[in-house]
Amino acid sequence: MDTPYEIRRATTAAELTAAQHLFDGPARQEWAARFLAAPGHLMLIAYVGAEAAGFVSGIEMLHPDKGTEMCLYELAVAERHRRRGIGRALAAALAAVARARGCYDMWVGVDTDNDPALATYRSAGARDEGRFAMLTWPFE
Repeated sequence: MDTPYEIRRATTAAELTAAQHLFDGPARQEWAARFLAAPGHLMLIAYVGAEAAGFVSGIEMLHPDKGTEMCLYELAVAERHRRRGIGRALAAALAAVARARGCYDMWVGVDTDNDPALATYRSAGARDEGRFAMLTWPFE
């Protein structure tokens, strides 16, 4: 049986820190406030009752010759709420926000062996663009 859920945009640092059990690590109040204050940054949270069951974060990226695209930065669903369509709904909700904001597309980087993530994004309408390499500059 599907669990009813509601997706809402986070507008306060308190909402972000209350959802930190879904993040890779603990949220910091000052970073949460900075995230929300930054233009083009947004987080949608799926609630089952009062519980934050999942989230998706997005960041608009703007370039002078391309316009604006949305980067799906991160998506997570609490283990006990997985396989109920929440991840797909969060990705689709972010895509709807991106369209409403005039973005020309939305993209996400995914490890090629992350089958659950690939299935979630494909079920939400994403298509595979082929191989992707990500290189980083760690500033430690």
